[in-house]
Parts: sequence; C-alpha cells; structure tokens
Amino acid sequence: MSTVEASPTRLRVTRPVLAWALWDAGSAAINAVMTTFVFTVYLTSSLFGDKDSNASALASGMAVTGVAIAVSAPVLGRRADAGGRRKLWLAVHTGVIIVATAACFLVRPEHAYLWLGIVLLCVATLAAELASVNYFAMLPQISAKETMGRVSGFGWSFGYLGGIVALALVLFLFVQPLFEWFGASDTDGLNLRLVAVFCAVWTLAFCLPVFFAVPEVPARPGAKVSWLASYRELFAHIGRLWRTDRTTLWFLVSSAVYRDGLAAVFTFGGVIAGAVFGMSQAQVIVFAIAGNVIAALGALTGGRLDDRVGPRAVILACLAGLLVAGFGVFFSPGVAGFWVFGLLLCLLVGPAQSASRSLLARRTTPENAGEIFGLYTTTGRAISFLAPALFAAGTAIAKAAGVSSAGEDGGAATRYGILGIMVVLAAGLLLFLFTRERRTA
Repeated sequence: MSTVEASPTRLRVTRPVLAWALWDAGSAAINAVMTTFVFTVYLTSSLFGDKDSNASALASGMAVTGVAIAVSAPVLGRRADAGGRRKLWLAVHTGVIIVATAACFLVRPEHAYLWLGIVLLCVATLAAELASVNYFAMLPQISAKETMGRVSGFGWSFGYLGGIVALALVLFLFVQPLFEWFGASDTDGLNLRLVAVFCAVWTLAFCLPVFFAVPEVPARPGAKVSWLASYRELFAHIGRLWRTDRTTLWFLVSSAVYRDGLAAVFTFGGVIAGAVFGMSQAQVIVFAIAGNVIAALGALTGGRLDDRVGPRAVILACLAGLLVAGFGVFFSPGVAGFWVFGLLLCLLVGPAQSASRSLLARRTTPENAGEIFGLYTTTGRAISFLAPALFAAGTAIAKAAGVSSAGEDGGAATRYGILGIMVVLAAGLLLFLFTRERRTA
C-alpha cells in the first residue's frame, strides 16, 4: 500500500516522502563537496606532489571503483529485493559512506597520504552508488503512480538544495572562513580535513530519518540464493527483458548515454566557466550555487509535468532544450551569454534526471525494483567515460588545429569540448526516441 496520498493536482508530502527526500539532501555532502568541489581538489593539489600525477592516480582509483559498481550493483539490488533487506543494505552502505568520509580527516597534505585519501574517497563513492540502488528502489514504496513524478522531483530537488547549503557552509566556515578560528589557516590542512568530518556528520543527520519512516520490503520465501546463482538469474532476467520487455532494456541503454551527458554538464561547467569565459574561482562558486538553485526548481516543476504529461515527454523536451542551450553556450561571445544559457542548462538537467528515475520506477514492481535500478546504475557506469572522452577529444582537435591561438588568455580550444557533450546528448536523444512509455498496472 502506498504511503503517499495521491491527488490528480497536488502532492501531500507525508512523513515517508519527506524522510526519503532528506536522504537525498544528506548524500549531497559526498557528491557535491567530497567528490566534486572540495576534497578531490585538495587531493590533486600540489600539497601531495605533482598535480598531474595526483590527478592520474585519482582517475585510476575512480576507474576501478566504476568497475566494482558495474559488476555488483544489479546483483546486490536483486538480493536486497529477494531477502527483504532493502532498507538494511541502504543502512549498511550509508554507514560505510559516513565512516570512509570521516576517515578522510586522517589524510594530511603529504605525498605519503595520497593513496590513503584516494582509497577512502573511492570506498565512499562505491558505497554511495550502491546505496542509491536501494534508495531509488524505494520510490514505488512511498508513492502512487499518480504522484511518482512529483515525489521523484521533490527528492531530487532536496538533493540539489542539500548541496547548495553544504557547499555554502563549507566555503564560509572552512575553505574561506568568514571569521578566524584556531587552525583555519593551518598549513597541516586542518580546515580542509575538517570538511570531511563535517560531511560525515551532515550525511548522518539527514540520512537517518528514512530508516525510521519507510518500512522494509517483505522477504520472498525461498528467494535466498548464492552469489553465483544471483549472477545466473541476473543474466536470465536480462534475457527475459530482451524477449518480453525490450523497451525497458532499450531505456536502460539510451538513458545511460544521455545521463552521461547530463553528468558532464555539471562536471565540466566550472571548467568551461573558468577556461573559456575567464570567470574567477569565486564567480564559479556563485554560479554553481545559482545553478543548483535553478536545477532544484526545475526538478520540482518537472515533477509536476511528469505526472501530467508523462516522464517520456519531459525527458524529450529537456534533451531538446539542453541541445539548444548547449549550442547557446558554445556560440556565446561573453560571460553574459554563459550565465543565460548555462542557467538554462541547469534548469533542464534536474527534470531530465528526475523523470528518468520516475520512468524506470513506473516500469518496476515492488519486488524487482532493486534489481532494475541496479541495472540502471550499471548501464550508466558502463559508458561513463563517453562524455569526458569526447570533451577531451573536442578540445584536443581544436588545439591541434590552432584554435587556441584565438584566445589571448587560452581556453579557446576548450570551448570546442562543449560540442563533445552535445554529441552525447544528441545520441542519447536519438536512442531514447525508440523508448515507448509504459506504466505498470
């Protein structure tokens, strides 16, 4: 029975829905602070030696992590479904996130601590991805079909808002403190190491409510099988999808492509802002916060449209709009154009991500949601190299053609990396056109 009271026109935010959305806000600490804007920057800085070598080591660690996620996510999701342990495994993986993040406090700014920091960050990232499998799978538990889009958008907006607040607190308390405190300017990196402790506490505080508000799924009798049998059944399930529900399998493939482009919008947004449009670090942070606010509002609005016109229409409209906005950024001669089209990109990313989760949730049952979302995670990870590779290729080709000479301060070639992201989004849109919308009964 759903724990959401549905209405054709509005969503009542119940206790389970709010607790579920708070988990998204809590996980923002690892996504926005640790792996995007702060701790990875700390690890790849000259404090740990040669910056290029540090970045290469971090990339290698993350690549291994991606493989681990790809091979384990669908099976772990399936076993959690079958054993009635969805909430249990969400708790376990959330606990690993908290412990690994807090342990990053031990990473002092010395080369000898580099791999300790990389391993801890990779463990936290692995746990976060595995936790999201069971977290996403809870969506059918807490929502009715009539409100699934709005509930998904509500949760995604909480994730963006959590990232905004966490980033602002980290910036003004630790990175560039508004007031002096003991150790704020410590050469031992105490301020940045304390960011890890802050993120661990933040995650614990906001992720805890879901374990008290959302019930566990019931176990299926006789469903407990070995790991080897779990993999056999997984491949058998993929075969069944191919024979009986090819549209869901096609959606997993097409969404993997365009979701990689969506991720690249945020991953390379700061790079484009600084290298191409000459924005300072402070200006980039301000844009990042504004972009997250816009993305959160977009996710909320997109969730309402999702329930009215369906997630497929929302995804198609957002992908088409993203292509227009992306080319707007590419052709913008100055920073004003970047602000206009960049914020439009942020506005459309949120609804596209939220509607993707909603569309897949509508194709699952409470019994197989974990396994399906595990496949969702795996397919996304399988080609997560695509947008970064094409971004790098676009930049390299332009540089080899002498385009970089056009920019007095450099960065002119980086503009052409935007085209690489647009290629990925366009390919995802074309593939998604073959996905037909279907709601489970």
